[in-house]
Amino acid sequence: MRRLTPLVLAFGILLTLVAAGPALASSYRYWSFWDGSAGQWAYASLGPSMARPADGSAWGFRFAVSKDAGDEAARPRAAADFGAVCGATPAAEGKKRVAVVVDFGLPADAPSGETPPQDAPRTACAQLAPDATAAEALAAVAKPLRYNSAALLCAVSGYPKQGCGEPLAEGPGSGTASATASGPADGPDSASPAGSGSGSGPSAGLLAGIAAVAALAAAAVWQSRRRRTR
Repeated sequence: MRRLTPLVLAFGILLTLVAAGPALASSYRYWSFWDGSAGQWAYASLGPSMARPADGSAWGFRFAVSKDAGDEAARPRAAADFGAVCGATPAAEGKKRVAVVVDFGLPADAPSGETPPQDAPRTACAQLAPDATAAEALAAVAKPLRYNSAALLCAVSGYPKQGCGEPLAEGPGSGTASATASGPADGPDSASPAGSGSGSGPSAGLLAGIAAVAALAAAAVWQSRRRRTR
């Protein structure tokens, strides 16, 4: 029975790590990016600097505390309606029109000491060169923008003044971010604060823990076989 103890212990640790996996998924306070080309908001698969909106499309940005996943992130509260935003802007030769929706979110999602610049989402029609990106469309209507050292979008129209996609240690509105994480490490080529775009995969820490437990289990098996051969 003593020979099985290390294996039982290792298996128990492994089960604990796997069970804790979903709990490790963080919520982030960040600007999410949305493609409204089909008339409905869809979580963008590319970051603003990579996406090149077509003429007549709508693109949205929403600041909120959200999970890092399209089915859990907060959508812009204004409709993805190109006609409503750009209908009064005449077409110009050599230019494309892109409807931009900027939703600064709810007061409950604001960082500590800050409030959203306005309650209702802001809409504007950007006229751009045919090959312009969504980042250029946003810059044309909602300056100043702020990016971090990894070129991740941190602020739109100066909001928020500080912070950039930190995982939160507490719930929305707490104003408290994890002190052990410095924020996302991806650039604008990803629409996700964690860099994956899905938020459903295991963390690096979880994978490392599983690997360590597997090594412990292998060592336990080796020790058990060694004792049997004595």
